Amino acid sequence: MENAARTLTGMSSIQSPSSATIPDRAPWFRRLVNVAPGEIAALLASFAMFFALLSAYYIIRPVRDEMGVALGKESLHQLFTVVFVVMLVLVPLFGFVATRFPRRYVLPSIYVFFAANLVIFWLVLKASPEDRLAAGSFFVWASIFNLFVVSLFWSLMSELWSHEEATRLYGFISAGGTAGALAGPLLTQGLVRVFQPVDLLLVSAALLTASMLASLQLRRLRPAEAKGSGEPAGGGILDGATKVFTNPMFARIALFIFVANIIGTFFYLEQARLVAASITNSADRVLFFSGRDLAVSTVTLLIEVFGTARVLRRFGVTVALLSLPVTGAIGVLLLTFDAALWIVAAVMVAERIVSFALANPAIKVIYTLATPADKYKVQNFIDTVVFRGGDATSGWLYAIVGSGLGFAGGATGAIAVPMVIVWLWTAKRLGANHKERAAELSVSD
Repeated sequence: MENAARTLTGMSSIQSPSSATIPDRAPWFRRLVNVAPGEIAALLASFAMFFALLSAYYIIRPVRDEMGVALGKESLHQLFTVVFVVMLVLVPLFGFVATRFPRRYVLPSIYVFFAANLVIFWLVLKASPEDRLAAGSFFVWASIFNLFVVSLFWSLMSELWSHEEATRLYGFISAGGTAGALAGPLLTQGLVRVFQPVDLLLVSAALLTASMLASLQLRRLRPAEAKGSGEPAGGGILDGATKVFTNPMFARIALFIFVANIIGTFFYLEQARLVAASITNSADRVLFFSGRDLAVSTVTLLIEVFGTARVLRRFGVTVALLSLPVTGAIGVLLLTFDAALWIVAAVMVAERIVSFALANPAIKVIYTLATPADKYKVQNFIDTVVFRGGDATSGWLYAIVGSGLGFAGGATGAIAVPMVIVWLWTAKRLGANHKERAAELSVSD
């Protein structure tokens, strides 16, 4: 694949005047990040785009979580099923758009569409703040929105950055998202004391629009890598699903994410149950969720800036992948013995830090080895249908075996343990697939 194993000395020769002067004025930046002069402006644009994107999401995430708690844990697993069904409808629609329209138009048009949705939800929820149908609809929409916009972001990254560049730079790019995830809760905690939570939707819409504008600038900064973006992805609308079931590497990515989300949703539903029982005030619940997000983002940012690239380059993708199921296994054991709110909160914080700082960047590095069409179609199918399929499966399992008591009195832990074993095996095999594929492409180039 073109540019799949580009070496440091052979990196893009395209340099903007601003990117060429940054190292002279800020030599500390190149000491912090292993970046070449011609990459700096595009790297900063990628950072800014992800910052605005996750700021937009993390501003509304506590609002979504609060609505989920207010609707009740009995409704949550049903809502996750609705999300999954809606995903099944939307993915062929996305496949149609990716197949028929130039790739450079796909992300901007979808981001603008979602920004308009936020304005509409603000109007509806402002007029009917107690409407359970509107709250449930927003919960479903927000659960779809974050997956589509983040998946499209990483599709663009894997299109514009090579495998070698991704190994060096994805940690810093991920830090842009984490910085946004840090800024979002800070803004939420400040604004929720002055404005109603629903008013935060307008702030989110503005940030999403800013992220879209950054994506346009990024394509201008990487013209050689964006070559061919004026063409559609091609193929059929269900190519993404077909490739997942026929390509071993994609199948293992899907299984890794599916099991990860089953375990993660067990934690999420257990947290919702305990928060509803322990915190009765709506504003206090929003503050709890945003405070937890703040803790996750602070630690994750430090790891992404100083550790992610080092782990990927020194220990490889396999170690980064294994870190998440190992963390999940520890969390399952802890909750099986003592299901307290502070424990589930700590487990979720640790699991999300490892996911964002190590496992997710490792998965995204693997995607750089795919074809341009697969970077959009396969990645979108896995990031949406497979991801939310894990949510739906976990929700029903939790409802059936939890008996209203979650880890404390149900068989949830007994079901989670074998899943974690499968998760560990999948991570190890996926790491081997990546190593083999990277070697094949290196030889072919």
